[in-house]
Amino acid sequence: MANSFGNLFKITTYGESHGEAVGVVIDGCPAGIKINTDKIQNWLNRRRPGQSVLTSPRDEKDKVEILSGIEQNTTLGTPITLNVKNSNKRSGDYSDIQNVYRPSHADYTTHAKYGIAASSGGGRASARETIGRVAAAAIAEQVLNTLCPTIEVFAWVDSVKDIKANSKDYSSFSRDIIEQTPLRCPDSEAQKKMEQLILDVKKKGDSVGGTIRCVIKNLPTGLGEPVFDKLEADLAKATMSLPATKGFEVGEGFASCLMYGSEHNDAFAIDQKGKIYTTTNHSGGIQGGISNGQDVLIRVAFKPVATIFKSQQTVNKQKQQITFSPRSGRHDPCVLPRAVPMVEAMVILVIADHFLRHLISKAI
Repeated sequence: MANSFGNLFKITTYGESHGEAVGVVIDGCPAGIKINTDKIQNWLNRRRPGQSVLTSPRDEKDKVEILSGIEQNTTLGTPITLNVKNSNKRSGDYSDIQNVYRPSHADYTTHAKYGIAASSGGGRASARETIGRVAAAAIAEQVLNTLCPTIEVFAWVDSVKDIKANSKDYSSFSRDIIEQTPLRCPDSEAQKKMEQLILDVKKKGDSVGGTIRCVIKNLPTGLGEPVFDKLEADLAKATMSLPATKGFEVGEGFASCLMYGSEHNDAFAIDQKGKIYTTTNHSGGIQGGISNGQDVLIRVAFKPVATIFKSQQTVNKQKQQITFSPRSGRHDPCVLPRAVPMVEAMVILVIADHFLRHLISKAI
């Protein structure tokens, strides 16, 4: 089972959703980086359940423990271990489904591949696994803040079902602004409609999906590789490894299929300081797999949460056709609000890894 991600800045996550703990081991973090441990906890607080009526009511405080790699708030250059105990486990919530392949869950595929699976919850397929990723990103962001403090990454809820935010001009957006509402959508009008839809769906025992946009500002030119490790390819792999993801776009994405080359091409120009830039950004800040210095803009699609409280047809492990009606459980009616920091986390991990690789390539 592959549980690691990254090349130079490499993370390995561990733990199951209803096990004793979840966490991450970070390898390749440079030595001598000052770490604000409160920022790690702040990242986890943004990801944790129970934040509002829009998210899962599971009451986990997600308190992080630093087990290795950091002394006196400074990285040692050795592996960093960040551990979070599962304190609000309710394995009994899953007693009625241990013998059932839940529709659109990982129960069947995991059992088919390994012949065994965690007895409670989604195990490694659960969104709780992302705690390790988010904690690692809190370290990675502080590494970037030290080595290249101009880089800025933030994401927001761009759509819920068919309700779309006005995100075309994101120049006024920031993480602080986005964090002012539980939904993490900076368009106040769209946000109200989205929240009402999620609450309505929750009452019906159903779920709903949507999209998240993420921007990387002030990224240096030259990050990424021209063949297999293209920057957008690694961003796609990173974000699509998150639970419930079903689509990825960079720049104009699929809309570029409807454009002529004369419309899509980003013309180069030179500003008054002699810096090369593009007059448009249809490419989303990446050309030939390498960052061109413009904003990198991506969009990630999330399907409706698979756990719903409606009767559905499925089969059990005895290969019997049954009607499945979950009796209990604590799940998000819409994953998008909590997925915002998850998307940011995976993007930051990719950028930290490629930035370190870029420094080495320039040194050589």
